[in-house]
Amino acid sequence: MAHVLSVNLAVPGRVPGTVRKTGIDKRPVDGPVLVRAPGDRATGLGSGLVHDQIFDNRHHGGDDQAVYVYAREDLDVWAAELGRDLPGGVFGENLTTAGLDVTNALIGERWRIGADLVLEVSVPREPCNTFARWMDVPGWLKTFTQRAVPGTYLRVIAPGEVRAGDRIVVEHRPPHEVTVGLAFRAMTLERELQPRLLDAPALPPKVLAKARKYAERVTAGPGQ
Repeated sequence: MAHVLSVNLAVPGRVPGTVRKTGIDKRPVDGPVLVRAPGDRATGLGSGLVHDQIFDNRHHGGDDQAVYVYAREDLDVWAAELGRDLPGGVFGENLTTAGLDVTNALIGERWRIGADLVLEVSVPREPCNTFARWMDVPGWLKTFTQRAVPGTYLRVIAPGEVRAGDRIVVEHRPPHEVTVGLAFRAMTLERELQPRLLDAPALPPKVLAKARKYAERVTAGPGQ
């Protein structure tokens, strides 16, 4: 049964080697946490989880990145490869899941978690320099990108509480084949896949605009 293994909130600190504050260090908490749509990044609310903290509101948070999810099964693969323990929240994820193939979730897929919370798969996570500094693994950004197991952001469709142990039920799967993994590859190393993203209208407008521009350029041909 797919379920939430841990709910993780930020323990504010400094980006390693800098004076910048970060909330990437997220750790499991006990009890329920309220999840609601945070609104536009300009509100400064950032995360969809009450009491979570995001300090780089320019690049993180907002309705399309309200909740970040990573699968325990994928963390275990990384842990074996890196030779170190990777506890829930170590990738900066708000929810660590079990029994759910996050990479093959469809963009626009909707999950009911617990009684009331409904989330929609919106866009894969793209690694940043803060993530690289936090992991402190040589070549981490390249390795993470090549593996194409990014976890995913979700937007809040219906607010509600979440806690460890809550069941996750996939309530809706849209009629296309754009998965989290495919979208990530199209957004990073395999740009030729960009036109396929247009089949997934639940992607954020900026991602769709880039895909549309790429598709138009390909259609126009060389020199156009």
